[in-house]
Amino acid sequence: MTEVKNVVTAALDRPWYVILIAPVIGGAIVGWIITNFLPLRRTGGIPDVMEARAIDGRDVEIKSALISAGATAVSLGAGASAGREGPMVHLGAAIATYITNWLNLPHWSKSTLLASGAAAAVSASFNAPIAGVLFAHEIILGHYSRRSFVPIVIAAVGGTIFSRLWFGDIAAFVIPDYQITSYWEFPAFAILGLICALVSVIFQFALVGTDYVARGIEIPLFWRPVIGGFLIGAIAIFFPEVLGVGYEATDMALKNQLGLQLLLALLVAKTAAISITVASRFGGGVFAPALYLGAMTGAAYGLMASNVFPELASSQGLYAILGMGAVAAAVLGAPFSTTMIVFELTGGYTLTIALLLAVSIATGINQAIHGHSLFEWQLEMRGLFFKDGPHKYVMRSNKVKDFMTLLEQDAEPIYLEKNEEIEPVFLQETDSLEAALRMFDDSGLPDLPVVDSKRDNIIIGHATQIKALSHFNMALVAASEEEHRG
Repeated sequence: MTEVKNVVTAALDRPWYVILIAPVIGGAIVGWIITNFLPLRRTGGIPDVMEARAIDGRDVEIKSALISAGATAVSLGAGASAGREGPMVHLGAAIATYITNWLNLPHWSKSTLLASGAAAAVSASFNAPIAGVLFAHEIILGHYSRRSFVPIVIAAVGGTIFSRLWFGDIAAFVIPDYQITSYWEFPAFAILGLICALVSVIFQFALVGTDYVARGIEIPLFWRPVIGGFLIGAIAIFFPEVLGVGYEATDMALKNQLGLQLLLALLVAKTAAISITVASRFGGGVFAPALYLGAMTGAAYGLMASNVFPELASSQGLYAILGMGAVAAAVLGAPFSTTMIVFELTGGYTLTIALLLAVSIATGINQAIHGHSLFEWQLEMRGLFFKDGPHKYVMRSNKVKDFMTLLEQDAEPIYLEKNEEIEPVFLQETDSLEAALRMFDDSGLPDLPVVDSKRDNIIIGHATQIKALSHFNMALVAASEEEHRG
């Protein structure tokens, strides 16, 4: 893990043109990989695992996950500004899916093993097994599961043990000594939570906005990471701290080794670098960058607080720790597991009240502005809406083909009658349950023909309002059982 942390030190020993060219070369390799070997034309991450857990029949394929992990390794090794935790969670979930299919395990065990793979990845990355367990329940499952608790804990403990055997019993960050100087500081902690919320909101807007702009630029997919690598390298010439995962720079912020101007500049530079990285289709996640931005925010705030109230303000490192938890919790939508990560990193619970205050304020404001976490936002861009409740998700994820009645295979083809005066009323097999129920209601008809989605004049079956409502009710019951029995 020492080698990972020394990216900044290594970059300072290289000429400027190496820093500029290295991400470009890495981008060319990544562009070749995602163009030729990844069907989705991008690397995998945590949203893919959430999607696989939510959608029945969706798997995280092991082959694509291994290729995605390789592309991520090249990306981070070449200097792309991203985190390693998201891709690790994706790979862990892919291994879990492979085991589920290989052993032909029951359907309910799929979500449990997906969460177990995620728990092992987070636990191994941060040397924080309790946080891994909470992350799996909070983000992947979306609820606390008694049935899944034991397997998830075993996976988290196993991941932590193997990580310690390989790297030693060390945390992802070296946390300095800290203390809360006075209870009069708590208003300052609350203000820090507010500032961290603003940082998280701006960060998410930057990520989504940059990706939206990049999607509108029509260039071959291969050139996206190449051009992105050039832009990242150009930023890194002036701010090498943005390269890679960013653990070394985060450690420096925790140890009071960065000045105020540099801390503020790195907030802007890192936000730009990670936005370019994601939009350019480099591999990597946003977990570590969120911790990075939080550490810079907290450290800068701590420096200013100590200048204004030198007798009351605690150490800069304390504020950096609080900032890490607050920004990451708001961005990821994972206040419990993020708080626990900070607890396990610090080795104690002295910061409990201050950390919970900052995290709750940052998460609450982010939720009020965005209404969802970054992962949920990314899933909504794919047409998956979790925040509207299970009923909305069931209506949008289930299709007409799930409850329709097909015609006999040897039946004569039936063509949909079209009239110029009266527009025909019909459903397509790919229409959502929500669209079907609305069509039944608008037309007043209890039975509608279903046509081929590719040839809208050939009827392939029919759907009834009774079956649609019955399917909806059964899907809701299944979702409720998974949450409460699990």
